[in-house]
Amino acid sequence: MTTVLIADDQPLQRFGFRMLLESQDDMTVLGEASGGGEAVRMTAELHPDVVLMDIRMPGMDGIEATRHIVAAGDRTRVLILTTFDLDEYAYAGLRAGASGFLVKDAQPEELLSGVRSVATGDAVVAPGLTRRLLDAYAHHLPASTHRPPSMPTA
Repeated sequence: MTTVLIADDQPLQRFGFRMLLESQDDMTVLGEASGGGEAVRMTAELHPDVVLMDIRMPGMDGIEATRHIVAAGDRTRVLILTTFDLDEYAYAGLRAGASGFLVKDAQPEELLSGVRSVATGDAVVAPGLTRRLLDAYAHHLPASTHRPPSMPTA
């Protein structure tokens, strides 16, 4: 069973996420936080597998909350969900230690798949951001010094 904490300052968003997650046999929502500080405190108390973390919240934002949760060294992973598909948010979230970044307009199946992936230790990045990350960082990858094996001819 994958346990989830929802952190979002919008009650309707939290309700929608809860309804979706609890419709799954393999997921349960342990609680809801309306701000980053509350998410940090609840994570320390409840030890969820995944925190669905909004970025823009009053008080402590989702990036700072992610830093605190990751620094605690618990097994909890953070999946950032935001309305804003902005590279600066994604980069900041990933630098803070988030295991994933999705935009709130993702399809329900994408969110469920993302939660499952992050819970097992994998990473998830919204498809649009993946392309931009590759474009921005591919030139930093080391060059290969060996050639791939040749393909057999038919």
